[in-house]
Amino acid sequence: MARATGLEAVKLPLASDGQRIHGSVAREIGVAILAGRYAPGEILPGEIEFSEQLKVSRTAYREAVRILSAKGLVESRPKIGTRVSSRNRWNLLDPDILAWAFEAEPSESFIRDLFELRMVVEPAAAAFAAERRTALDIARMGHALEEMARHGLANEAGRAADQTFHLTILEATRNGPLITLSSSIAAAVTWTTIFKQRRQALPRDPIPVHRTLYETIVAGDPAAAHAAMTELVRLALADTEMSMKA
Repeated sequence: MARATGLEAVKLPLASDGQRIHGSVAREIGVAILAGRYAPGEILPGEIEFSEQLKVSRTAYREAVRILSAKGLVESRPKIGTRVSSRNRWNLLDPDILAWAFEAEPSESFIRDLFELRMVVEPAAAAFAAERRTALDIARMGHALEEMARHGLANEAGRAADQTFHLTILEATRNGPLITLSSSIAAAVTWTTIFKQRRQALPRDPIPVHRTLYETIVAGDPAAAHAAMTELVRLALADTEMSMKA
């Protein structure tokens, strides 16, 4: 996914492919909404005007609006048009919306909100994973850790391994509702990792804290896994806050 904000170009496997025309149009409008160029309550230009402005067919525009409506960003009504929904209706955990938010340069409060979510979800998930993980989970996490160490988190391969590591922990909880958050949490992990490296390299090596977490889950120690994940998220937030001040 090409990025216009100066951040490293990256395409997340957890975000939808925007190569089809209606997907590209949805992304363009979605980024504009999340950047504040269209405010909640504002009526978007009409179908004919907007499709001509974007140089796409009216069908592609309508499909894009359906995508945005499904994500809670807009609502369309006869004789009124397409209105930007109030922020409390936006599905902020949708991986596409997370991607668009970071493309639009997210606010510091949004970044901190994501870390608060991670701090609520991930330590508990790590504790469950330590109790319920299988040999296959351990193997997947171990391989992901090796790939992270080999590539680092400054490139796409390393970040993909980091996604797999965090996804596997959530899947190892064997908790259906928690697992439904997996793509959102993994997308949040990756976008915040990209964000905090946008101006400078990471100030520390993140692999040791991941390895400690892995070892606690392998050992089947829920309390230690909870503590290790809490420390991992705390350090990631500290790195991000340092980046925001740079």
